Amino acid sequence: MALKRYKPTTPGRRGAVRVDRKHLAKKTKAPKNLFAPLKSKAGRNNQGKVTVRHRGGGVKVKYRKIDLKRDKFDIPAKVISLEYDPNRTAFIALLQYADGEKRFIIAPEGIKVGDELVSSKGEVPLEVGNATLLKNIPSGVYVHNVELYPGRGAQLARAAGASVQVQGRVGKYVQLKMPSGEIRLVHGNCLATIGIASNAEHLHENLGKAGVKRLRGIRPTVRGVAMHAQAHPHGGGEGRTGTGRPAKDPWGNRIGKRTRKKKRPSTKFIIKPRWRK
Repeated sequence: MALKRYKPTTPGRRGAVRVDRKHLAKKTKAPKNLFAPLKSKAGRNNQGKVTVRHRGGGVKVKYRKIDLKRDKFDIPAKVISLEYDPNRTAFIALLQYADGEKRFIIAPEGIKVGDELVSSKGEVPLEVGNATLLKNIPSGVYVHNVELYPGRGAQLARAAGASVQVQGRVGKYVQLKMPSGEIRLVHGNCLATIGIASNAEHLHENLGKAGVKRLRGIRPTVRGVAMHAQAHPHGGGEGRTGTGRPAKDPWGNRIGKRTRKKKRPSTKFIIKPRWRK
């Protein structure tokens, strides 16, 4: 994959850097049952109150139903197209199984149309795109689309370029190094897909102008020091001023503190937290 740069014909084009998507299908080959309507929540809860700021507007899109469980075991599947998904940063692949069923999966880096993939609870060839249980994967191998609990479906390493490194077995658990640097134990019966998630160059994208972000449903973020004193703890003052005190959110709460509960049951599975060097 490559990055695409543009001639500076306009201010918005001058700094724009996009991922080249010419290798993706121009038109989907997926059946209609793999799509679902996606209603825009605009960052609001069921009472209509804003619970996530800076969201709203954007182009209407449909949700792609992704097979995160890979539970069609021991049936070979052929990659029939690679497609763009507006709901995630990684690309998606459309698989057609030997029995005719079609499913979307998160596309691993390096797979091509025509490749044959398989998912199994037993041993599988250690080739990109194949899925198996963590206990079957040797140390040092990078995986993505990892389950946190057996049978629940993938929850870890699903974003563009994300991967988890298998570091060995500890009893019935497998030690994994997360993208954040955290090292934790995950049950060996959890499924994982060999390889890293596609579109690793997404990290280097520059949208070029604010209008592109608005099309993606992202609204402007305003600095607290640019507001008046009634709107934000950092506000007030003539011109750009420092806060003179620890950073606060718009409601006066300290920002940057850790919110994870110390006595959370899953803490016992974390060998090294992500903030410990």
